[in-house]
Amino acid sequence: MKIYDQINEAAAFVKSRTALLPDVGVVLGSGLGEFAETLEKKTVIPYGEIPHFKEVKVKGHAGRLVIGKVRGKAVGVLQGRYHYYEGFDINEVVFPVRLLCGLGIEKLLLTNAAGGIAPNLEPGDLMIIRDHINMMGINPLRGENDDRLGPRFPDMSRVYDENLSDITADNMRSLDIAVKKGVYLALSGPSYETPAEIKMLSALGADVVGMSTVPEAIAARHMGSRVAAISCITNMAAGISKKELDHKEVTETANRVKDSFIELLSAVIPRY
Repeated sequence: MKIYDQINEAAAFVKSRTALLPDVGVVLGSGLGEFAETLEKKTVIPYGEIPHFKEVKVKGHAGRLVIGKVRGKAVGVLQGRYHYYEGFDINEVVFPVRLLCGLGIEKLLLTNAAGGIAPNLEPGDLMIIRDHINMMGINPLRGENDDRLGPRFPDMSRVYDENLSDITADNMRSLDIAVKKGVYLALSGPSYETPAEIKMLSALGADVVGMSTVPEAIAARHMGSRVAAISCITNMAAGISKKELDHKEVTETANRVKDSFIELLSAVIPRY
């Protein structure tokens, strides 16, 4: 079965569970899933019930599609994501985002937990992604292209929509959250980077490093959705500080900033 048909089958199932179709899609990263609990009039669908979805295995990812409203705006929230390092095929990694596009979203907000590289960043910061570098060694558009999904060679000059980023920045200022923007670099993981690798990534122009988001952004742009993205800086990358890296720190930092993060998303989404 082609991906286009899989998307339609999954979308038909979701539509059988709720009459509310989202205008905006949101992907919640590690430790950031609590936002989904704040939705009004929500319908919760575990990933395991949706055709062609897989089980989420990473701690901090609930693995549920939550459709509801944020201050009147219809939203589809992916409470957890698939990672390439878990052994999933790249098409499986981006399938949930493709489903959101198949349900009709026009705008997608991606969030993630990332390691800080730039000297102006520190744990707890929220950074608007203005561009990315794909060093995962894979692209979700590899293989035969289905023109019903998008063009063979989609333009990536402006992956992250400037207008959506400006809306995000305006709301950050109004909430007294420091506005920081930068370049997200994606690696396949799951091991954290070495200090030598971080020096290399910094020289390449990376401000933060992570193991997700980029394939989803590419797939969403392929299908015509406008994209915005926010990184929660949960730790400093290897060699930036003397601390050893631990996923526990990622979830602890995300938990520490969750209130301001939820407040930001609640303010931003209705304006998208």
